[in-house]
Amino acid sequence: MSKIKEARLRKKFDKKILQLAKNRTVSQNEIKTVGILTTDSISLKLDLQSKIEKVLGVRNIKIYNFKKYDKSDAVSFKHFSEKDINWKGHFIQPNFKSFLEQPFDLLIGYFKEPNLYLQNAVLESQATFKAGFSGVNSKLYELEILENIEHVDQFTAELKKYLTILKKLKN
Repeated sequence: MSKIKEARLRKKFDKKILQLAKNRTVSQNEIKTVGILTTDSISLKLDLQSKIEKVLGVRNIKIYNFKKYDKSDAVSFKHFSEKDINWKGHFIQPNFKSFLEQPFDLLIGYFKEPNLYLQNAVLESQATFKAGFSGVNSKLYELEILENIEHVDQFTAELKKYLTILKKLKN
């Protein structure tokens, strides 16, 4: 991706995140639907979907992975890349747009390294409650968890604990 396009995306992201901080309303809904945004490398290493489904007691979690663009890759319904965002900062890949438009009760940003594309996706998501790792961008999430990325069980246990306290999960 060109540096100009990336700079425009960063500028748009910074502007939108400031607006979000002013207008944020937190949903009180119980968690029934969950979406996960992560990287392809994390997804290949860790079985996020089944572990999170098991701990939170929800089914049919939808997961999308960020993967660096490679023209030899086939179009996927589980991946997005920097090529799936236009110069105006809008996601243009229809399947990924539909994922972002779903009003999940919980969106988990399962990435620890700041990634402009994943952060934009979290920001654009219509999820009503967002959780992720602390240290990425505190303005993105209603709930941040400090944990090692490889410790899926500890992350989900902490997530469940706080969601239960917030009465977003039944015991």
